[in-house]
Amino acid sequence: MLQIYDKLLELPIFLGFSKKDIERIIDTTRLGFQTLDPSATVVKRNEKCRALFFLTDGTLSVESKADDNSYTIIEELSAPAVLQPEHLFGLTQHYSKTFITQTRCNFIYIEKNEVFRLIEEHLIFRLNFFNTLSTVAQKANRLIWKKEPSTIRHRFLYFLRQRCCSPVGKKTLKIKMQTLADEIHESRLNVSKILHELETERLILLSRSQIIIEALEKLK
Repeated sequence: MLQIYDKLLELPIFLGFSKKDIERIIDTTRLGFQTLDPSATVVKRNEKCRALFFLTDGTLSVESKADDNSYTIIEELSAPAVLQPEHLFGLTQHYSKTFITQTRCNFIYIEKNEVFRLIEEHLIFRLNFFNTLSTVAQKANRLIWKKEPSTIRHRFLYFLRQRCCSPVGKKTLKIKMQTLADEIHESRLNVSKILHELETERLILLSRSQIIIEALEKLK
């Protein structure tokens, strides 16, 4: 009980709950528990979103693909975290990313009908859930109004930041040089030159159709 209580309180969606509130939720809500070994798929892109998954321990690999599958971005997500709560409701109730365990991971999950009940019965949960959805929506809206950079280096950085879940941490971009050049509206030769400059500065590592960024926050 105490361990579950502590894990739930680490999550923003349970921010502000008292110990008594959490105990009541644990007693009255059907919580699911799951432990997965490394390299296990938690949920896949386009899979129906039927529950809220809370990562309470471990690290995940988050894989995002372009609609035409021409490139892929892979990131790391560490506990505590919630897996795409904005996809539980709305126009597209499917995951847009694939989540794979990098380490041994523990999850608590709540089925959709139980989430409905928690929203209805607990004001704090309702406010936290709406705040989470609003934050996602506002961040997405703010991105489209940002001025596109003029230099190739900064257009590459802008391309990455637009598509990553987090502006920090390790990122792996699997993309052909020509595809990247087309995406940032530049010649393949110029893009290649900028990428090799970044590699010389030890900010990225290049290999065939792959760019590894050890720390996105260090790219300026």
